Amino acid sequence: MNTDKVALEGMEFYAYHGFFEEERKIGNRYSVDIEVTTNFDKAAQQDDLSGTVDYVQLYEIVKNSMATPAKLLEKLGQEIIDGVFERFASVSEVKVSVAKHNPPFGGICAKSKVTLERTRSYP
Repeated sequence: MNTDKVALEGMEFYAYHGFFEEERKIGNRYSVDIEVTTNFDKAAQQDDLSGTVDYVQLYEIVKNSMATPAKLLEKLGQEIIDGVFERFASVSEVKVSVAKHNPPFGGICAKSKVTLERTRSYP
């Protein structure tokens, strides 16, 4: 089993997510980190992009998910994971963290964050 990883760290978006309606109207700053497990053999041996996960496409999956409002960070994380598994058959695992900057709950908190880790299930 390969444990080759592709990661994008510190992606930032201004988006309209949140449990409260006001959050979905005003928007907020979010950060996303993602790491996927795949097999680099072809890319490493042949210097061929088709043998790995194209991080431009990986970024687009995250960007598209962040553009669709959701109430929960957990929902966003799962949508990102589903998009990765759908797009990249070679990915066996995905780990994604989604953080909301300055969450609105009346106290000092830099970020609220969820992290989801999923392994592809094969039928």
